[in-house]
Amino acid sequence: MSFFSFFKTSEPSETKVPLEKQDKVYKSLRFQTFLAGLLGYSLYYVCRTGLNVVKGPIIEEGFLTATQLGAISSCLLYAYAAGKFVNGILADRSNIKRFMATGLLVSAFANLVFGLTGLWNTAVGAASSGLVLLLCALWTMNGWAQSMGTSPAVIGLSRWFPLSIRGTYYGFFSASHNIGEGLSFVFCGLLVSLAGWQWGFVGSAIAGVIGVLIIIFFMHDTPESKGLPPVEVLTGEKTQEEYDADQAAKAADAVATKADKDAETKRIQKAVFKNPGVWLLALASGFMYVSRYAVNGWGVLVLEGKGFETAQATMIISINAWCGIFGTVLSGFLSDKLFKGDRQLPALVAGILHVISIIMFLYCGDSVVMNVIAMVLRGLAIGVLICFIGGLMAVDLVPRKASGTALGIVGLVSYIFASTQDIISGVLIDRNTTEVLNEAGEMVKHIDFGPVGYLWIGAAIISVILPLFNWGRKQMTI
Repeated sequence: MSFFSFFKTSEPSETKVPLEKQDKVYKSLRFQTFLAGLLGYSLYYVCRTGLNVVKGPIIEEGFLTATQLGAISSCLLYAYAAGKFVNGILADRSNIKRFMATGLLVSAFANLVFGLTGLWNTAVGAASSGLVLLLCALWTMNGWAQSMGTSPAVIGLSRWFPLSIRGTYYGFFSASHNIGEGLSFVFCGLLVSLAGWQWGFVGSAIAGVIGVLIIIFFMHDTPESKGLPPVEVLTGEKTQEEYDADQAAKAADAVATKADKDAETKRIQKAVFKNPGVWLLALASGFMYVSRYAVNGWGVLVLEGKGFETAQATMIISINAWCGIFGTVLSGFLSDKLFKGDRQLPALVAGILHVISIIMFLYCGDSVVMNVIAMVLRGLAIGVLICFIGGLMAVDLVPRKASGTALGIVGLVSYIFASTQDIISGVLIDRNTTEVLNEAGEMVKHIDFGPVGYLWIGAAIISVILPLFNWGRKQMTI
């Protein structure tokens, strides 16, 4: 078996499920595939966000500086931005089980090597420049592997679920990154507190392996590969004869009109690239991602600077992730029911709450209650903003045929901004770090988060202002 054939979409099984058992088998395999996608991608996130938990202990130990940590973190996001585009295309023609499991296995490997490198290097002291480059390479590999997670899970929904309930299950799946972030802060934070920062990465690797096993045993490529008819036939959307005729017509149409369709697609995409409304939203999303990834990536370090222990700091930050689930779920209801399809007003309210939450988080001191309230507000606001500014409002501005192009522009800008934020934040934190004597007479690092805080708050404010220039803008006509 060649490398490419290993990832090829499964062929239909020669053994067919008897007609009287089809519905029961279909519903069982369908739920297994959904569950594998939900849990698998949640554990993808554990392998992705473990570094956010351990930045404080790494800096305090002197293994890496904030600048070096920012550079390493940015490598993941830059690779993720590029990989999400490429792997999204590849996943459409892949065996989703093998594709998704491979990405998570590579991500787990990157985390394991990072942790083992830290354990090996403990006796040596600060990381050498060569070792920093190795860690950058590992996190670049991790970023590319991470981009192999979303598309297979979403494609699984498309291959197994009828249109009538696909949106509902997609809404549940959208909570997977919040679940993963929450698990990462709680699980890895506990390991770091008990055994040291290196074990946070080892724990992430173990979580990744568990995710790989869940995907291997419970995700299924296509109904046909399990001896079932296509999902359209299973769910009564079409008869087998209608499905076969439709597929034959599509094949003939693709050959006859390929040149015309290619020209039409290019014309639509070109028009979207020239649409100022899409770029305004892409920039707004980019600035929102600056503040989003700033708190996710450096928030534990901020709380540790206020005097919280690592375990308590990670628990507080995890509240943001859990509340994000409610924000994401509420976003659709708010816009469709309460605001009659208007995204602008709920996005504005959420944006203002987001700014308030960051100001509270940075300046409310060491009050547990106030820091928790800040994370609750932030989680709810970010859940809405990711849905609206991070994609849906741009999709509303373009024809359906151009939805993917609009999302691609917004996603690319968002992750470029998020990646650059990590570098700038790391440099600002390093430049405002001093050594002071604590009450025990020991020299400890003290960080002034004022300058980097201005960056985070400013980005959040800009993300609120930019969408206002789109107020009243209608969908483009092509």
